[in-house]
Amino acid sequence: MEHVQNWKSCGISHGNDALASSCQQVDALYPSKHASFWSELGDIIGTDDFKTKAISWLSGAVQIPTESFDSMDDIGVDPRWEAFGPFHDYLLKSYPLTHASLSLKKVNTWGLLYEWTGSDSTLKPIVLAAHQDVVPVDPNTVDDWIHPPYSGYFDGELIWGRGSSDDKSGLIGIMSTIETLLEKDFKPSRTVILAFGFDEEASGVYGAAALGKAMLEIYGENAFAFLIDEGGGFTDQYGTIFATPGIAEKGYIDVKVDVASPGGHSSIPPPHTSIGILSALLVEFEEHPYVPKLSKEDVLYSTLQCYTAHGTNVPKRLRRAMEHSAHSDWALRALEKILFKEAFFKSLVETTQAVDLIHGGVKSNALPEQAYAVVNHRISTLSSVAETQDHDIATVRKLAHKFNLTFAAFGESITEAGAPSKGSLTLSDAFGTALEPAPRTPLYGDEAVPWRLLSGTIKSTYNAHRSITGNDNIAVSPGMSTGNTDTKFYWNLTPHIFRYNHKNSGYGPNRLSGVHTVNENVNIDAFLEMIRFFTTLILNADEYDL
Repeated sequence: MEHVQNWKSCGISHGNDALASSCQQVDALYPSKHASFWSELGDIIGTDDFKTKAISWLSGAVQIPTESFDSMDDIGVDPRWEAFGPFHDYLLKSYPLTHASLSLKKVNTWGLLYEWTGSDSTLKPIVLAAHQDVVPVDPNTVDDWIHPPYSGYFDGELIWGRGSSDDKSGLIGIMSTIETLLEKDFKPSRTVILAFGFDEEASGVYGAAALGKAMLEIYGENAFAFLIDEGGGFTDQYGTIFATPGIAEKGYIDVKVDVASPGGHSSIPPPHTSIGILSALLVEFEEHPYVPKLSKEDVLYSTLQCYTAHGTNVPKRLRRAMEHSAHSDWALRALEKILFKEAFFKSLVETTQAVDLIHGGVKSNALPEQAYAVVNHRISTLSSVAETQDHDIATVRKLAHKFNLTFAAFGESITEAGAPSKGSLTLSDAFGTALEPAPRTPLYGDEAVPWRLLSGTIKSTYNAHRSITGNDNIAVSPGMSTGNTDTKFYWNLTPHIFRYNHKNSGYGPNRLSGVHTVNENVNIDAFLEMIRFFTTLILNADEYDL
């Protein structure tokens, strides 16, 4: 086995000298032991015959609706789960070598856990993850689609349909890679695990939750060299192409704000009904949002270090603020002011809140005895569930006193129990799904070998697909999205979790389009590049120490 240490600190890309050391770039990493085999596979991926096969694989998968919905009943009770049966049949038919050579365990009926057993049991396996389900298509929008949402139509450039990008391109890309490697008689040294959930779009509580538990029982804690799941891709930022694998995720909590007060006939109303009180509370929430403050510990700060170090067209004001922020709090605040003009950057840093659900009343002439709302929070990576709960308690405490409400929050009494009141206010975890921010993937030192292997693989894939050479065609930066993935159930399997799809996510004709909305599609060339990426990743992981 070659050692990653031979290349891990080589090839630092040229960039701003003051910042380059904080965003070091490795050289493109190509398979060494498997060099000729990798080259042969690359030639195959570039053929028209393989392109035709890849179109058929992905188009066929898109044609099978696998929608997941919020608040589905248990498996075996809710018939909508049965939609995954035809998809499993499709995978079995489309990838015969994969199903003949890999073991398959079905977890919680519809979860798929494949094992491609390697020849060297001393090597930690890798996990390639994706999800089978797709966001439902709103029936009212079907006529807005250029091509029917489950047609899998190929127009010569794009494959159209729900799931073509999110996330059947990832799942089918993985399966197509395995099948192609098997067609060429490849036998891995390092075991490869495939984990495919089936309700990621509905929080993963049946799919990835069960898969995570199963992998923990079978393989043990911290058993894997790394795990890669869906996530950000690559895009043009400040004149340079940057790939931004996700190395962290925000936390999450839905807070139920529940007001109860005496009912009665609406012809004799009190000054404030439950609905009126709830309305005042929600206004208080929106008038007192969390105050974001950029920290040098934020993932966004690390991303900006890379943008500034390796971007060729960074605005002078941003570059100057970034350079000085390393040793000046004033410059850090100036940087914050620049960034927070964009809602997306601001949302990456702050704990957000959004009033998403509300309910109250049953009849126009009856006083509502109860009214409630649900406030969704995405918790800053530098905060916690407890801090979020404390903030919400402080936000509404004065109003609870004003309206003379007994106040309880998250299982504890805030006001004196048994004191006279005109009703009650209760804050609670609405669905029992509170989640702490994810542990951060190591990026520096000896612990960061998987990160460097991934970075080098991204660069070599990008180069090979465009028949170019060099180490500066694409830069790799730590990144983060605003949402959560199935990886929230995989934290104890490995500290090396990457959320990354090797796809163009923001520039030129091959960029992603229509995710979670009408006209979802994927460019066939982008899909072929994904297959090339998974091929290179498996071969690199097979021959380097991790």
